[in-house]
Amino acid sequence: MSDWRQVSLSEVVTRVTTKNVNGTNENVLTVSAEHGLIAQSSFFTKKVASKDTSGYYVVEPGQFVYNKSTSKSAAYGTVARNLSSEPGIVSPLYFVFEAKDGAALPEYLELALNSDQFFGSLAGMLREGARAHGLLNVRLKEFYAATVALPPAPVQERIVEVIGAVDDQITALNAEAEALAAVLRRRRADLISDDSVEAVRAEDAFDFSTGVRRTPDRAIGPYMTLYLRSANVGYGTLDLSDVLEMNYDPAERKKFGLQYGDVVVSEGSASANAVGMPAMWRDELPGPVCTQMTLLRLRAREGICIPEFVFHWCMWAYEFRAFLDVAGGTNIKHISAKRAKGMAVRLPSLARQREVVVELGATTSALEAIRAEVARLREVRARLLSGLLDRTIEI
Repeated sequence: MSDWRQVSLSEVVTRVTTKNVNGTNENVLTVSAEHGLIAQSSFFTKKVASKDTSGYYVVEPGQFVYNKSTSKSAAYGTVARNLSSEPGIVSPLYFVFEAKDGAALPEYLELALNSDQFFGSLAGMLREGARAHGLLNVRLKEFYAATVALPPAPVQERIVEVIGAVDDQITALNAEAEALAAVLRRRRADLISDDSVEAVRAEDAFDFSTGVRRTPDRAIGPYMTLYLRSANVGYGTLDLSDVLEMNYDPAERKKFGLQYGDVVVSEGSASANAVGMPAMWRDELPGPVCTQMTLLRLRAREGICIPEFVFHWCMWAYEFRAFLDVAGGTNIKHISAKRAKGMAVRLPSLARQREVVVELGATTSALEAIRAEVARLREVRARLLSGLLDRTIEI
C-alpha cells in the first residue's frame, strides 16, 4: 500500500506541440464536452475542405488531449489506439500530452486520466469562478496540478491487464451485436419487401397523423400535456429523458394522443441519417402523451395490419432509405404525410404478418440482450476501475 503515490500530472506527462506543418492533413479529431469522460468513443473524425490546418497539432494514438476553451465541462479524451494509420490533428484549442518515458505505463495513464478520481482532482484545482460552473476553461497550470494515483509498475500492469480483459469482452460483444444487427436488417428487408406479396398504398395499411406545431400560446394552459418530438426518437428506440409539455385541449388530446403500438417517425432533419428514424410507443409514460408536428404517427388499421408489422415496415423504410427517397427539401429533408401515404407497402395476410413479427422479434430480442450485456459490462468496468484506483479492490 505504501508503494502507491499521489503524483501531479506534471510528473508523469509532457506536452506535445508537433505542428501540422504542410497543412494537408484533413483527419481532424474533436472531443465533445458531453462525452469527454469516455476515452474510446469521445473522438470522431471529420474531413475539412479548403481549410488551412497548418497551425493544428498532430496527435498519435495513446496521447491525451483536452479542449481548454470548452464552455460546459472538461472536453477531455484519449486518442484511441485503433486510430487509422494516418495521424490525426486537433485545433490549437487543445492541449496535447503524452506519458513521460519511464514515469508511468502509458496504458495505465489512459485509464487513470479517464477516471472519476482524476476529474475530481482536476475540479479541486480550478479557480473559484470556474469551479462554480463545472470544469470551465481549464488552464494549463490547473491541469498540471491535478493528481493521479501511481502504483508500482507491476500493479500498473496488472490493472491494465484486468481492465483490458473486460474491454476485450466488450469489444467481442459489440462485434457480435453488429453482426446480428446486419442479419436482422437483411432478413427484415427480405420479409418486408417480398415482391411476391401484393403492394398497397401506405394509407390503406396505416392511419397517419401529424402532431401540432409548438407555438408560444401553448406554453401555458389548463391542459398541459406531455408530447414527443424528433429529439425523443432514436433508431428503434425512444429517449424519454427530456419530454416536454404544452397545452393540448381535450379534442387535441384525443386526436394526437398516442396509443400502445403507435409508431412515431421523425419527419425531417438537417442530417439525412435522422430522416425517417422510427420508434414504437409502448406506454412508457402515463398518458395522455401526444406528438409535435416534427413527427409522423403511424397506427395499424384494425383488421388490416398489426402494430409490430407497422414498426418493422418503418424500420425497413428507414434502413433502406425509402423514407429518405420520398423526403423533400434541399438542406433540410422533410417527409410530408402526403408523400408517406403514397409509399408502397407489401402487405401480407394478418396470419403472415404475425409470422414475420415473431421471426424478427426473436432476432431483435437476441440483439437487445447482447446490447444489455454490453451496457452492464460498461458499468462493471467503471466500478472496477474506480475500485482499483482507490484501492477498495485489491490486486
